[in-house]
Amino acid sequence: MTDEVVILVAEDNDGHAALIQKNLRRAGLRNSILVFGDGQAILDFLFLRGDGPRRDSGRPYLLLLDIRMPKVDGIEVLRRIKADPELRKLPVTMLTTTEDPREVGRCHALGCSNYVTKPVDYDKFIEAIRQLGLFFTVVQVPSINGAI
Repeated sequence: MTDEVVILVAEDNDGHAALIQKNLRRAGLRNSILVFGDGQAILDFLFLRGDGPRRDSGRPYLLLLDIRMPKVDGIEVLRRIKADPELRKLPVTMLTTTEDPREVGRCHALGCSNYVTKPVDYDKFIEAIRQLGLFFTVVQVPSINGAI
C-alpha cells in the first residue's frame, strides 16, 4: 500500500479510535488517518455532503467501520456505500464487539471486505489492530473515481 491511501476510521468511542490509530502506526503504516465519530459524518465525507471534510475523487481510501454508532449505524453506512456505483469498490473492514454469525453474514452479504471482532481484552484489541495494520501494508486499494 502506498502513502496515498487514506485510512478512514468511523468509530464513536474516542478511546478505541485512539488505540486504532496508535496501533496502525505501530504496525508501520504512515498513511493519513481520518477519524469520524458517527455514521452520518462518514457518509457526508464519502458522498460529498455537508460542511465538513470531503473525499477527493480519484484518491484511494480504506474504511474501518464500527457497527454500533450514533446517527447512522455501520450496517446502514455499509449498505449505502455498496449501493453506490462510485463508492461500491471502497474496501470496508467492519469492526465490532459482537461475533454474532447472523451479523457477520449480513455484513458480508452487503459487501464488506473483512469483519474483525474487537476483543474486550485490551492487549488482544491492540494485537488485533496491529495484525490489521500489517494486512493493510500489503492489500491493494482501488481509487474512487467511478471507473471499474
